[in-house]
Amino acid sequence: MKHARVLFALGAVALAAAAHAQDWPQRPVRIVVPFAAGSSPDILARIVNDKLAARIGQPLIVENKAGAGGNSGTDQVSKAQPDGYTFLLSVNAPLVYNTILYKNLPYDPFKDLVPVSLAATTPNVCAVSNSMGVDSVKGWLAAMKKNPGKFNFASTGNGSISHLGVELIKAKTQSFAVHIPYASSGQAVTAIVQGDVQYACLPPVTVMPQAKAGRIKALAVTSAERSALLPDLPTLRESGLPDIQAVPWFAYMAPKGTPNDVVQRMSREISAVLKDPETVKRLQTAYFDPVGSTPEGLSKFMDEELRRWKPVIERAGLKPD
Repeated sequence: MKHARVLFALGAVALAAAAHAQDWPQRPVRIVVPFAAGSSPDILARIVNDKLAARIGQPLIVENKAGAGGNSGTDQVSKAQPDGYTFLLSVNAPLVYNTILYKNLPYDPFKDLVPVSLAATTPNVCAVSNSMGVDSVKGWLAAMKKNPGKFNFASTGNGSISHLGVELIKAKTQSFAVHIPYASSGQAVTAIVQGDVQYACLPPVTVMPQAKAGRIKALAVTSAERSALLPDLPTLRESGLPDIQAVPWFAYMAPKGTPNDVVQRMSREISAVLKDPETVKRLQTAYFDPVGSTPEGLSKFMDEELRRWKPVIERAGLKPD
């Protein structure tokens, strides 16, 4: 009799979960972006939301929870109610790299979050202040070597790909500059324009408008191959820096315990939006390469990123400031 009651209870839970997933969503859904408004993940979320809201039948509300290089907002989602009404759109560092860099992260992205979909990638663009007076990677590297400690560089936070990419460049060239983290790529680019920092490798959505206006100089992309979105910019490899590949990626996650049917549906809807011609055009205009994946595909991708970057970070001795 006791065994039968246990089976009945388990069956009731399963039926309730299935019913929940079928009825989802019944109210607006939060998309937490752990960076400031105007940052690359914020722009990506708002472009995707336009079509995604229509597909799920409820509004999607972007909530910017900036702080600690993306760790604060990511941590908040890891501890949120797993009811299918809170999702996260985060990036490389809070989702993978910071597990290597920080000894005491308040969350474990591999245990406290569940993958939903890999959303997009974009090549970072290395750009310099006009005050440096250089117009090539060669000139930039020569200036850094000639003036150790004279320059500052910006990033979107400790452990971010914009931070790690430059640290790798410094390690390869045996140069030195002071790291100045900012809350968003927009703030970091503004710092270059104003001369508060002299260079950075940041997302093109914030770099290129300033570069096209002549306020800063874009030198190269950090991807392994030239970007179809920025065909005139050489790679760092072409510019004499081998083994430098530091590409930002963006992924949707959910709190652990979110009903699997809800996660799977959200994943399918996001992937469908990322194939929508109008959305693709808007994303490419903002220098995003849309991807889309299954939750299982994103999980595999994150495992691969951890394996690829762990020895690189440890070998270079990279640590958060």
